[in-house]
This record gives sequence, structure tokens and C-alpha cells, in this order.
Amino acid sequence: MRRPVLVGVLLSVLVAGAIIIDAWPRVRRSQTPERFGFGTPATTEDIRQANTDVTPDGRGLPHDSGTVAQGESLYGLRCSGCHGATGTEGPFDHLVGREPGDSFNFGRDPNFLAKRTIGNYWPYATTLYDYVHRAMPFDAPGSLSSNEVYSVVAYLLYRNQIVPGNAVMSDRTLPLVRMPAGDRFVVDNRSGGRTVR
Repeated sequence: MRRPVLVGVLLSVLVAGAIIIDAWPRVRRSQTPERFGFGTPATTEDIRQANTDVTPDGRGLPHDSGTVAQGESLYGLRCSGCHGATGTEGPFDHLVGREPGDSFNFGRDPNFLAKRTIGNYWPYATTLYDYVHRAMPFDAPGSLSSNEVYSVVAYLLYRNQIVPGNAVMSDRTLPLVRMPAGDRFVVDNRSGGRTVR
């Protein structure tokens, strides 16, 4: 006896739901204003200022420079709390470390991925600048000047035995730095197999 009543209730709920769903787009469209009345259109200058990405070949690097010595003191103030006094501690990612003979055990040792550092994994010095500039320090991303970013990058490259202690990193010198892992990455050209467009 109860089944017909239950089926009737369920059918009523489904029909009511279908009516609401069918009407929803019409209601939403009529209540949404075409313009919200705040903000301004982005100018060419606004877009230029927001376009701060740096490519592997160095396009986008600002005209500035920084030294290892400047980076060492800045690292102590702004970076060591998360990455340790020498970049080999924590509590966050270790930044300093090279594999003996640059052996790059990525494919052979599943535990190796936990040991990725700038010295054994990062492929381009220029994108290190990009990452530090955009994302660091963790508590105030984007707060470092271009001179400060170049200096921290110079110091980290020095600590990873990639550049000498008197290195000056700039928009001219940083693209020339060859990272130990630079030839361990391949360009994803999506050739081979079926091409999806």
C-alpha cells in the first residue's frame, strides 16, 4: 500500500525539481546585470606592468643586478626561516645540494624526488629568478625588488656550486648560466603519436 504513495511523492519531487531547473537559467539571466559598475578597463600600461614572466631564454628579466654577497645577507633575513641557515635544512624544501658526479637518479630511485634541489633538479637559472620573484618569500610573495631577487638567486647558485663567489647576476649574465640538470629535461613538442588540436 505504501509503495504507490512513495512513488507518487518521488514523482512529485522530480517534477518540481525539473520545473525549478528549467526555470533557473531564465531567472539567473534576468537578474544578472550586464555591467557590475566597478573597476576600469585595463590599459596597455596596466598589462605591461602585470606581464612579469621570465622565459627560459631570459626574456622578461628586468634590467638590474645582484651579487652573491648581497644575496647571502638577504637570504639570512628573508629565506632561512623556511629553508634553513644553509639551504640544506628545512622545514620547507631544501634548496642546496648536488648529487655526486651529477648522477641525476630521478628515473632509478623513487625516493630521490624528495631530494630535489636547485643544484640537482632545476633546469634554467632564469626561471629560478621568475619563481623567486613571484612566489617568495612565502609570507610576502612579490615583495622583493629585482635587485634583491637577483642577489638571492646569485647566492643560491653559488651555494649549489654553479657560479663563483664573486658572481654578479643580471639580465645579461643569468641567461648564460648552465644548470647541471639543464640537459636532463626534454622539450615537449608533442610529436609522435596522434596529434590533438
